Amino acid sequence: MVSFALNGVGVSGGIAIGRVQLVSHATLEVAHYTIPVARVDAEIARFAHAVDEVQRELESLRTGAMGADGASEFAPLLRVHSMILADPGLSEAPKKTIAEQRCNAEWALTLQLGVLVEQFEQMDDAYLRERKQDVVQVGERVLKRLLGKPGPLPAPVAEEQTVLVAHDLSPADVIQFKSRHYGAFLTDIGGATSHTAIVARSLNVPAVVATHNARQLIRDSELVIVDGDAGVVIVNPDRAVLAEYRLKQTELALERQKLKRLRSKKAETIDGVAVELYANIELPDDLAAALDNGATGIGLFRSEFLFLNRDGLPSEDEQFEAYRTVLAGMNGQPVTIRTFDLGADKQAEGLAGLARVAANPALGLRAVRFCLAEPRLFQTQLRALLRASHYGKLRILVPMLASSAEIDQTLAAIAEAKASLDDQGVPFDAAVEVGGMIEIPAAVIAMDPFLAKLDFLSVGTNDLIQYTLAVDRSDEAVAHLYDPLHPAVVRLLAQAITTATKAGKPIAVCGEMAGEITLTRLLLGLGLRHFSMHPAELLAIKQRVLTSEVAAMKSIVDRIRRAPSADRVASLVDKLNAL
Repeated sequence: MVSFALNGVGVSGGIAIGRVQLVSHATLEVAHYTIPVARVDAEIARFAHAVDEVQRELESLRTGAMGADGASEFAPLLRVHSMILADPGLSEAPKKTIAEQRCNAEWALTLQLGVLVEQFEQMDDAYLRERKQDVVQVGERVLKRLLGKPGPLPAPVAEEQTVLVAHDLSPADVIQFKSRHYGAFLTDIGGATSHTAIVARSLNVPAVVATHNARQLIRDSELVIVDGDAGVVIVNPDRAVLAEYRLKQTELALERQKLKRLRSKKAETIDGVAVELYANIELPDDLAAALDNGATGIGLFRSEFLFLNRDGLPSEDEQFEAYRTVLAGMNGQPVTIRTFDLGADKQAEGLAGLARVAANPALGLRAVRFCLAEPRLFQTQLRALLRASHYGKLRILVPMLASSAEIDQTLAAIAEAKASLDDQGVPFDAAVEVGGMIEIPAAVIAMDPFLAKLDFLSVGTNDLIQYTLAVDRSDEAVAHLYDPLHPAVVRLLAQAITTATKAGKPIAVCGEMAGEITLTRLLLGLGLRHFSMHPAELLAIKQRVLTSEVAAMKSIVDRIRRAPSADRVASLVDKLNAL
């Protein structure tokens, strides 16, 4: 057997070694044939029956997901797939094609999928373009019914790890994936915001997406190595490579076991500097992972995920229950909930009537700007948040603030929500803390109103870097220019941390930089004492904190602040990590 390697995007770390199971990619296997006139009605009925069967299957999966441990986040995604299937563009248009062209149902559906995909690809909005894959996933399920290949994913082989290889995995597929304990999965397509990438980390198994042609090149039962950290797949490895990766796999497993011992240990540097390590979460179900990895608080609850992939907006009561669940689950430890950050790459189905085409969504009506423009929606969330504050230590975080006026308007909206609850006699924490995200350079340069009017600050490095460098990370042509070690980014971070600390105002970093182990000592040296990251990153960051000495970093960090180029910053960071 020939050995070869594939490169993709690693979305969940670790190493898996196992045998391949291919998932059928129906659109690659559709035949085209003409049917007699007398059979046209029967062919249309066959298509309609397949649609009905898939609709029932999706409803059954959605009902099961709502009650399944760790799978409830998929229920809204399945609801969206049901809506796509019910749309005439998918459920009715192929019938017309069958009648007009006298072709088989599979071919008619494949033609219509091509039309729909082309329509999505022409959309300006990046998030909507990516939703074409939902349409393809739904069409695939109908095609598999028509081809006589319905049903669940193949069961993994019990004796060894099984690596699932697919063109793509739908939310319905991933529910089954979670319950069947595969060793890893690979997909031809996908990216940082695809469904498979969003849930990959919660699966806690290696995953590589965007391999482009893994489904075509890899055969059933072939032995593969999946390196989720490097985004590499090695097919039919020779004995030497296999032995090397088995050793790496053992070392990783031992390292993870060692890290678990740090779960209850206080995060403190060698020279006694205390550090708080909080978790970022998207949904209440993520709370278990945060606690299991020793988080001492929730530094960022991205509430907009309650709004996404559903056919309506969450009610005040639904939001209240989600927030209350997390607050109660943290047993008095701080929970920072960000007001919904919709707009740009995150669009809610229920806001379709309010949507508009923006020339540059990242600079348009998003986050707090959207909240202030839609006060009824904002009031619904603020009331739910305040009601939940009665059950734990809530901190409200407001995204994308840029000016004193926006802070004033936001605080006035919170006061209005408090007054309405007071009038109704509903209990809440009147002293709930309100903070602002620092993710626009203007907020760093003119921080006075943030310090005077807010209780705490949190730096969103993802957007701060994007806006500082004018780089859209989702645009492959310029993504290489996105650099957290650019001198301008480092100096803005240093300025924000130093200014807030001198004013006695708590400041955290909740962006990707907080969970990047190579940047931990840099952030410590800049004065950061509050980190918030994905739960899976907590223990590794804690270990780096425990082995760091802040006083020993000072001279190198001072040189980093003055460094003229990103290359020089990177070189000095390497020296920092070698201490």
